[in-house]
Amino acid sequence: MIVPVILAGGSGTRLWPLSREMYPKQLINLIDEKTMLQDTIMRLSGLENIGNPIVICNDNHRFLVAEQLREIEVTTESILLEPVGRNTAPALAVAALKLLSQGLNPLLLVLPADHIIKDISAFHDALNSGESFAQKSFLITFGIVPEMAETGYGYIRKGDQLSKPGSTEVFKITEFVEKPDKKDADRYFKSGLYCWNSGMFMFKASQVIEGLKKYAPEIVEACERTLNSGKEDLDFFRLDSECFEACPSNSIDYALMEKTDKGVMVSLKAGWNDLGSWEALWKVGEKNKKGNVIQGDVLTHDVKNSYLKATHRMIAAVGLENHIIIETSDAVLVSPRDRVQEVKQFVDQLKSNKRSEAILHPKVYRPWGVFEGIDKSNRFQVKRITVNPGSILSLQKHFHRSEHWIVVKGTAIVTKGDETFILKEDESTYIPLGQTHRLENPGKIDLELIEVQSGSYLGEDDIVRFEDIYGR
Repeated sequence: MIVPVILAGGSGTRLWPLSREMYPKQLINLIDEKTMLQDTIMRLSGLENIGNPIVICNDNHRFLVAEQLREIEVTTESILLEPVGRNTAPALAVAALKLLSQGLNPLLLVLPADHIIKDISAFHDALNSGESFAQKSFLITFGIVPEMAETGYGYIRKGDQLSKPGSTEVFKITEFVEKPDKKDADRYFKSGLYCWNSGMFMFKASQVIEGLKKYAPEIVEACERTLNSGKEDLDFFRLDSECFEACPSNSIDYALMEKTDKGVMVSLKAGWNDLGSWEALWKVGEKNKKGNVIQGDVLTHDVKNSYLKATHRMIAAVGLENHIIIETSDAVLVSPRDRVQEVKQFVDQLKSNKRSEAILHPKVYRPWGVFEGIDKSNRFQVKRITVNPGSILSLQKHFHRSEHWIVVKGTAIVTKGDETFILKEDESTYIPLGQTHRLENPGKIDLELIEVQSGSYLGEDDIVRFEDIYGR
């Protein structure tokens, strides 16, 4: 059996302002109506011998991940919650150790959750080739056949060819090479001896642990302690925070693949891209006759070879060429295409100034639904709240604010102190400061309401929970 291990951690900043720390790119629908995480899992459909995936994600993203998996009706082997990021070697070690502790020794198919692959048939062919070698105890990585001299990727040098003529090309690995400068990238590309390092792998659970014990035993030891001290929590498995923080941070490339003599590379030519920048999204996007990728409410005049995305308001652009314009409800990014990598400087500046735009969108996801800021001042703020069918918020109270709820769609069950009652569309209720309260959607459609908060402090941390089905 093959168990997909989906790496869905990380908080990418290169696609700001759409991607943010609490809502990273792997959880966004950048290409089609599905998110990157959903597409990663769904492209495995049709393969034989595929088991339920293990998803590894940041603790802060757990409910978003669980909801997106529910939307595509995927049952997981486990959702492992990382308290901190420790790179790919510890993440894969805990996944392998967890399966081995259950008496299982499947092949692990390691897939980052933020890649695009257009040719699914070619991708499946490469996976099938990788499986045949992984069953022989080789450690497989998938190398992308380069389309150009690219400085943004690491490279892998081909060794002896192991595959038969006419089949997917498979090579022994000679060396891994760091991201090159332009001169070396040109040389690598022209030689035909190198592939891009995709960050996708396949190997037996026992083989990766055996290799890490040989070359990075401290990682295995820390991960064993992490699992032994971890605990189940609803649909998740929480890795022990103290033990995992003590684990060395290292990639599987450095910790194992660059040291082992069992490394094999399967070449892959399937329209792969890691979508690491807005420039990458322009390259893979569907372009009009003027070379523009346009999404949302966008008007252009004399605009060429540009990427324009509007999510809330209309964009009107005149006389631009080779530019990126990204509009969200609280930020607009404008940049030449060849300078989009510098967007990280804005994120660093926002963080240093402690501005929320680096961390959150105005739309914030919760396990029960979502809320979105509409207006805010010193002593009041207005939110639009959507509660999923059948969902229930925690029983809670606030010390510094009162709340006024107006139902605009659906039906709500409201608990206020000792009373419980129903609110329908166009009805409202007032929650005084310090009053215990709860909101529930008993219906089959979304419950939508407008919440007006007023008080001396309006932060999300002004909350005391008495009961919460989500274990917060």
